[in-house]
Amino acid sequence: MHAALAAALAAALAAGCASTSAAGPRDGAAASPTGDAYPGTYRAIASAPVLVSGATVLTGTGERLDGADVLMRDGRIVAVGRGLDVPADAVRVDGSGKWVTPGIIDVHSHLGVYPSPGTRSHSDGNEMTSPVTAAVWAEHSVWPQDPGFHAALAGGVTSLQILPGSANLVGGRGVTLRNVPATTYQGMKFPGAPHGLKMACGENPKRVYGQKGGPATRMGNVAGYRAAFIDAADYRAKQKAGGDKAGKRDLKLETLAAAMDGEILVHIHCYRADEMVTMLDLADEFGFKVAAFHHGVEAYKIADRLGADGVCGALWADWWGFKMEAFDGIQENVAIVDRAVNGCAIVHSDSEEGIQRLNQESAKVMASARRAGIDIAPERAIRWITRNPAQSMGILDQTGTLEAGKRADVVLWNGNPFSSYALAEQVWIDGARMYDRHDPSRQPRSDFMLGRGAAAGGGR
Repeated sequence: MHAALAAALAAALAAGCASTSAAGPRDGAAASPTGDAYPGTYRAIASAPVLVSGATVLTGTGERLDGADVLMRDGRIVAVGRGLDVPADAVRVDGSGKWVTPGIIDVHSHLGVYPSPGTRSHSDGNEMTSPVTAAVWAEHSVWPQDPGFHAALAGGVTSLQILPGSANLVGGRGVTLRNVPATTYQGMKFPGAPHGLKMACGENPKRVYGQKGGPATRMGNVAGYRAAFIDAADYRAKQKAGGDKAGKRDLKLETLAAAMDGEILVHIHCYRADEMVTMLDLADEFGFKVAAFHHGVEAYKIADRLGADGVCGALWADWWGFKMEAFDGIQENVAIVDRAVNGCAIVHSDSEEGIQRLNQESAKVMASARRAGIDIAPERAIRWITRNPAQSMGILDQTGTLEAGKRADVVLWNGNPFSSYALAEQVWIDGARMYDRHDPSRQPRSDFMLGRGAAAGGGR
């Protein structure tokens, strides 16, 4: 049992397993029509009020406050501003010379389904048995004790979406987790977060299924999506008609139908601009909305279209060229998507290492944009890894910004988070101090890392 889990258990017992007002019974079960089959059991850890004072605060709403305070109580943000009154029972944290941001959110992670350090026995992220595997749920592969979660926490990550891999046209459902110690994935499920649906364009499905009955081409890919959604539309109509017409429950079509109804948010792995537009047309044909394109190396070519359609671009700072469909990348990609009217740019990881420093990945974008004449302030750039991923995951009403009433997911940095030297010093999740760089008792450690150096996995 690692230290953070022990601390979490102790805190829960001390509080009589109390939860904050945010956590009701069967939290996490409500958003999906089928979600309550595996209800979340996450409960916020009881915590004392905390006041972080005198820091530079990036709220995630586009605002920067110098010399400001952040007050947390009962797992929620109470107030953000200068000269806040200090409750008598509050734990005071001196933020002088330091910066505060919302908790970091990664919209594209495979932690738990591809744990780190990785072994073949733990490789559970791709159900490569059929081009359309919408029936599978990533949460059923999540290994909660993946040491990668701990490393991500040290990088300020408080919530993350775990997605199936990209081998299939439709890979299955993703799940949004709180980055907390737990013995079950249910204990990590973000209360009320909708499921995501992972789809994939282009070369991956071709490569995996080209010699296994197809699809072998991009036109085969699109035919596969269309056939699946035609089946789902028919299934949905019968289910809504009810009675004898409803027929047997079908997990694959149930997921696709829920996506068409907007109850599951669609996230698509897609590199080329032309393919992204094809997928937007597909969405129009079958009446669903794309929440975000992931990887989107050519998103800059259609930034205006993405903004007009309200579709986020979840992108890397500088990964490109590793296969043909990822060849036409530019390092200003995120900045151009961000610059469009209603642009929703996200810096994502898709990496157990990249997730540890999403702040510095964002800093790379700021530097590339500056060289191109686009100056982006920290108070805007922080949105790429807090507010905007929360929006695409359907949890913006709960987290992603430092606003009164939202979950107290907060990171205290030792300086400007976009500096090469930036380190997360303390991380709070629902107001509970889950990580402290200077307090070993608040640094999660896993039995699975005993005797292994940092280079073997985990924190780097």
